[in-house]
Parts: sequence; structure tokens; C-alpha cells
Amino acid sequence: MGDPVVLLAQISDLHLDGTARTSERAARTVGYLRSLPRPPDALLVTGDVADHAAVAEYEEAAKLLDLPFPVLTAPGNHDRRGPWREVLLRETAAETPVNRAADIGGISILMCDSTIPGADDGLLAPETLDWIEATLTGRPAVLAFHHPPVDVHHPLPDSYPLGGRPALAALLDRHPQVIALITGHAHTAAAATFAGRPVIVGPAVTWTLRMPWEGREIADLGQPPGVAFHLVHERSIVTHFRNVL
Repeated sequence: MGDPVVLLAQISDLHLDGTARTSERAARTVGYLRSLPRPPDALLVTGDVADHAAVAEYEEAAKLLDLPFPVLTAPGNHDRRGPWREVLLRETAAETPVNRAADIGGISILMCDSTIPGADDGLLAPETLDWIEATLTGRPAVLAFHHPPVDVHHPLPDSYPLGGRPALAALLDRHPQVIALITGHAHTAAAATFAGRPVIVGPAVTWTLRMPWEGREIADLGQPPGVAFHLVHERSIVTHFRNVL
């Protein structure tokens, strides 16, 4: 028999801000994941958990994400490393990148910090790239972080891009075991390629980006929260997107 298929759920961009609207959407999304007949092998949360990086916002997130399956997180540009570490990870506050790895069903999941403190654009800093190099093994691997390494062709997310793309591409060239990059940030489900790898951009929980051909208003508040499901088998990945009604 072959290796089992690993089921990774992904949510992104909750932007918890203490309002009833964001709390309801986040709770609805997490409730949907809890109710699945087959729970995911892990949940990836790809940043912007909090809107203002307030301790109370992370405390709400910690309660929501107390789930009966592994929850793996990476911060986004609205997050701050200090309170993230203190509340979500129960660690001492520090301003170094928040990078964590886990083995899920034989797949290495590397949750990478693409944030730049005090800025909205992103970068996988040299120390993060070094950590990726040191952490990767021969096993199939997925890199998850907030900022997509590609333009999504909307002026809002593309104005806060991931920098340092050549260094990331060079790393991927050295490590063919990396099968996909999973990101958030853009508030729209999207698929692309970068350095010969699939880039899967997860939808947002809080609101959906309206693309230029859909109208002038940027935020579509009427769209329901989105979830991505990534099925990883050996060195392949298939993604399904769902709206949480």
C-alpha cells in the first residue's frame, strides 16, 4: 500500500478585532471544521489572525483555535511577534522570526514568518531562509507563510508584496522535495506557480477581495468565509476550496 493522503485544512486572514461580525465569521469557520466527518490531519493558519495585534484579539484566537487536531500558525503583516508568541505559543515575547515545523503524516510542514516588523510588505529574512535550509529533510515538504511570492494582479495586495523572491527561488532550486507553497494575505483564493512550484493562496475568513473586473469596491463583505483543503500524497498536492455558509 502507498503512503496515506494527508488532509491539511487552511484558514487565513481572520482579522479578529473585537467586533461581532469578525467573531461570528471566525467562529462559524472553526465550527465547520469541527463538524467535519473526517477531521483534518492539521489546520494551517496563514496569518493576520488579529487586526490590531492586541492581546485580547490573540486571546480570542487562542480559544477559537483550541481544536482536537494540530493547529500550525504563521503570522501576517497585521500581527506582532511579541503578543503572538506570548498568547498563541505561550512563549516569552521576542522579535525574532516566528518559524515552526511539524511532521504531519510524513509531510514536513514549515510555517515560515514572512513579516517585517513595522511594515506591511513581506520578506523571508536571511535567518528564516537559513532555518528552512537547516530544517528541510529528504521528506516531501510544504512551505506555508503569509505573503504570496507572486503578484495577484490587484493593486491592494500587490502593493505589499513578498520581497527577496530570487533568494527563495534559489532555495527551491536546491530543494526539489518542497512540493508547494501555501499562503494567504490576498483575501482571494488563487493558484499560481513560482520557481516551478504550485503557489496556493488561501481565501480569507473576514472578507473577500473584489478583483478589478468585478467592480470598484475592494472588499466584498457579502461573500462567506473561505476554507482551503489541501490533499497531499507523496509529492503531489490537490486543493479544494469551500465557502462556509
